[in-house]
Amino acid sequence: MIRQTFYLSILLSFLLVTACSSNDDPGDIIVDDPSPALYFPPLTSASWETVSPEELGWNTNETTALQTLLEEKGTKAFIILKNGKIAMETYFGTFTRDSIWYWASAGKTLTAFTVGIAQENNLLNINDLSSQYLGEGWTSAEPEKENAITIRDQLTMTTGLNELFFDCVTPDCLRYTADAGTRWAYHNGPYTLLESVVSAAAGTTFSDYFNTELRNKIGMNGIWLSTNGKNNVYFSNARSMARFGLLNLNGGSWENTVVLEDMNYMTSMRNSSQAINLSYGYLWWLNGKESYMVPGSQVRFNGYLIPNAPPNTYAGLGKNDQKLYIVPDQELVIVRMGEDAGEDQAGPSSFDNELWGILKDLIGY
Repeated sequence: MIRQTFYLSILLSFLLVTACSSNDDPGDIIVDDPSPALYFPPLTSASWETVSPEELGWNTNETTALQTLLEEKGTKAFIILKNGKIAMETYFGTFTRDSIWYWASAGKTLTAFTVGIAQENNLLNINDLSSQYLGEGWTSAEPEKENAITIRDQLTMTTGLNELFFDCVTPDCLRYTADAGTRWAYHNGPYTLLESVVSAAAGTTFSDYFNTELRNKIGMNGIWLSTNGKNNVYFSNARSMARFGLLNLNGGSWENTVVLEDMNYMTSMRNSSQAINLSYGYLWWLNGKESYMVPGSQVRFNGYLIPNAPPNTYAGLGKNDQKLYIVPDQELVIVRMGEDAGEDQAGPSSFDNELWGILKDLIGY
């Protein structure tokens, strides 16, 4: 794995928007008014205010069980933010606060956010045809089928293209299986091409646009790198992932800097994006829905995605159990980076529920 260290300034301060669940569906995330309780770490130093689990009234008897689980499952970094302050921060082995690790598919959430910024900047509309930015013949589908695919379909995993060619982005791999919008399938190929959509719309590279419009504004470090020559993966330290989580917890603003103002997009991003897999938004995984689907399967399972987690939890979930959880009603951001915890799969795994079984007893929600 790539283990370089990237240093960028650590961005500051405080402005807020909390999200709460609706009365009709406990899993719905609705952007609400700013909450003065949130703290943001400063721009000009590496300091980050802390709050102890004891001060929060958490059940510290569960701390040992949590640390044991994390270590046994190959964790490298684990952070809990409560109201923006660090309540727990643990690194394992030789991994440190400055060590770099990959987000895997948890980084899809960065892409979704960046697409929202591009739309807000009037560079694109997610209802636009993908071929408007990718050109005709970006798939091997018949023209009328290809021209039914929109940016929204790429964001929601409903392009209808065959996911068996999972990472491939060339037309010969992007084969028609179903009409756009009628089938949900977790597929890296169309997702990866969202970078090309943004690049064409913005007239610059995706990385440059992302760095200018998102990364640099919240003090993240990190870089997009290809690990297989086909799709890019984001690498950063764990605190950078926590910063992005805090930005989302706060509804898209960081102190006096509005990174994404479009509350309609923010709300849609963190709620069911289609009626096929209710537990999937715009590249975010959603808890609290009545059913869910998982990568590599067309089976719809009844129940919550992560039964032990609060219903309105939403998450970036990546291969080998890279995790970014956001819990609006608890004002929590939780980060886990590390090795595979046991199932070697993208998206949700049993580790999510096992971890939240302990967190539930620790935090006491």
